[in-house]
Amino acid sequence: MAAGVRGAAAAGRVPQSRLSALLVLVLLLAALLAGGCATQTPALLAQPPAGLPARVELAGTPFFPDDSHFCGPAALATTLSAAGLPTRPEDLVGRVFLPGREGSLQIEMLAGARRSGAVATLIPGTLEALFRELAAGHPVVVLQNLGLSWAPSWHYAVAVGYDLDAGEILLRSGPMKRQALALRTFEHTWKRGGHWAFVALPPDRLAATATEAADTEALVAFERAAAPEAAATAYRAGLQRWPHSYTLQMGLGNALHAFGDLAGAEAAFGRAADTHGQAAAHNNRARVLLALGRPAEARQAAERGLAVAGPLRATLVDTLRAIDAATVAR
Repeated sequence: MAAGVRGAAAAGRVPQSRLSALLVLVLLLAALLAGGCATQTPALLAQPPAGLPARVELAGTPFFPDDSHFCGPAALATTLSAAGLPTRPEDLVGRVFLPGREGSLQIEMLAGARRSGAVATLIPGTLEALFRELAAGHPVVVLQNLGLSWAPSWHYAVAVGYDLDAGEILLRSGPMKRQALALRTFEHTWKRGGHWAFVALPPDRLAATATEAADTEALVAFERAAAPEAAATAYRAGLQRWPHSYTLQMGLGNALHAFGDLAGAEAAFGRAADTHGQAAAHNNRARVLLALGRPAEARQAAERGLAVAGPLRATLVDTLRAIDAATVAR
C-alpha cells in the first residue's frame, strides 16, 4: 500500500541505475495486464468528456532528472517551479525525503509543498480529473506503483500532458523529460498507487477539480504553514468558489486577524456569524470589535453568541466580562 495518506511504505525508492530497466520490464508487464485492470481508459477514449481538449502538453514545465531514489523531491520541485516558486530537488530533500525509507511519504510531499508556499490539493482519482487539471494548466504529481501488489516499487512522476487520439499520457518521470506512456499502462500503475494525485498551486489559484471538502482541507492545512497574508489570499480564492463555507469564512477572519487587519477580520467573522449563526463566529467578532474600540457592538455580538453558545457558553461569558471590564476602564 502507498505511503503516508494510504499507508506506511515510502515512495521514490528505485535507484537510478535500475530505474530505466525496471520501467521497461514493469511497463511491458503492466501493458499485458492492463486490459483486465484498467477500468477508466476505454470509456474515456471512446467518449471523451465534454469540453476536454483532445490534446494538452505543458511543455514549459521544468524538468529535474531523478539520479537516484529522489523521485519525490524531483517531482515536487517540478510542480513548485511550474507554480512560480522556483525550487530545486536538493532544496527539498531535507523536507520530504526519509533516509530510513529511501523515499518520500505522501503526507511529507503535501507538507513540503505547503511549507514552500504552495497550496497542495488532492484531486479526485479519475483520469478525467487528472486531464482537466492539465487542461487548466496545472501539472499533476502522481504516485505510481511500478512493481506488483506483493512487491511494490513506489514512484512519483509529474503528468504534463495527454493525447486522447494517441491514447497516451505525458510524464516527467525519473530520467525521462517526456515519457509518452500508453494510457492503459499508466492507469494500471496509477491504480496500484491508489489513484493518488495532487496539484501544488500559488495561494490565489485553486485546483480545477477538487471538491469543497478537499479544497477546505488543503486551505486549512496551508494556513498552518503559511504567512498570514498568504493564508488570507488563499482563503479569499476559496471563498470565490465556495462563498457560503463557514470554515473558509472563519479561516479568512483568523488569517486577517493574525495579519493585523482587524477591520477585515471583523467583516469576515460578521459574515460567518450572519450566515451560519455559530457561537464561535459571534465570539470572534465580539473580540475583534472590542479590540477596535467598539464595546457596544461587541456586547451585542457576544450576547447573540451566548444565545446559541452550547459548549462555548464559558467562552462567551468570558468575552462579556472582558467587554464589561473595558467599558468600566473607559
